[in-house]
Amino acid sequence: MIHIRKAEEKDLPEILVIYNDIIVNTTAVYDYKPHTAAMRKQWWDTKKEQGFPVFVAEEAGRVVGFSSIGPFRAWAAYKYSVENSVYVASDKRGKGIGKLLIPPLIEAATQLNMHTILAGIDASNQASIQLHEAFGFKEVANFQQVGYKFGRWLDLKFLQLVLATPVQPQES
Repeated sequence: MIHIRKAEEKDLPEILVIYNDIIVNTTAVYDYKPHTAAMRKQWWDTKKEQGFPVFVAEEAGRVVGFSSIGPFRAWAAYKYSVENSVYVASDKRGKGIGKLLIPPLIEAATQLNMHTILAGIDASNQASIQLHEAFGFKEVANFQQVGYKFGRWLDLKFLQLVLATPVQPQES
């Protein structure tokens, strides 16, 4: 049985294994080299400082996926926009874990008074595109040949979910 919960610092080694597998073997992350434990700890510390949650999917005591939200862009007027990330262990993909990891992100974004969630997805990743569309995300952009990995140019799609929050946005 899969249990979704807020991540804890002790989950970082398993999160790192999942993330590094994705870097090395997929186009879901446009990076070339695996991350270190120190890099993942810095990522964790930044999430905590910014007040953004990380969730894990746990099965039989093993972290088999994780999801998070974070700033979309650094300028002040983007303060109501976040970007999400959802990653599942290679041996657990296609089993519905991603479907369990997105609802807590949507709920967290709503509670944080965000107005929109954006997802940057490699255009060839139909599974992730369909997963996000199942939760109401709509394609809003298709950037052609913005990444280069595995000897080929990669297209990047942006999908967006607009939330009903905040009730009264502020410019401060």
